[in-house]
Amino acid sequence: MKTIQLPLKEEDIRNLHAGDAVLLNGTIYTARDAAHKKLVEMIENHEPLPFDLHGATIYYVGPTPARSGQVIGSSGPTTSSRMDPYVKTLAECGMKGMIGKGRRSDEVKQAIKDHEMIYFVCAGGVGALLSHCIIKREMVAFEELLAEAVTKLEVKDFPCFVGCDIDGNDIYDLEEEA
Repeated sequence: MKTIQLPLKEEDIRNLHAGDAVLLNGTIYTARDAAHKKLVEMIENHEPLPFDLHGATIYYVGPTPARSGQVIGSSGPTTSSRMDPYVKTLAECGMKGMIGKGRRSDEVKQAIKDHEMIYFVCAGGVGALLSHCIIKREMVAFEELLAEAVTKLEVKDFPCFVGCDIDGNDIYDLEEEA
């Protein structure tokens, strides 16, 4: 298992391969479809973004409310393909990592190669366990979107697998070959 310190560094991205198990440590941002749409509209309108996308990793999650004494509620990944239409634009603005579940489109795989990015996958159904790896949460933007708002998370030993790497390899294709 590889331990990765976020934000992502170019050498980390180059040394990760589809299927690698990783533990992420550092800052990630949450955003789902509605937040992605707003971010892309801001970019298209040349408006300042609520956070710096350069080197950022975005987690596709809509966490549940935190119970008393918790930082965050259940925080399992959502289906990544819903964010596919927005990836190229965010990649052009410096995003380097994505975390979610499921396959990505050919266009996203090409953006991963073109912009030297990485796509991490987490197992669905383990949101309660993943929430224990989130040690800090801060609202960043679009609070009106509730669970889909953009938040900044600090994670410690957040477990994932590399889903798609910069060479175009896909963990889901590797499973079919086995």
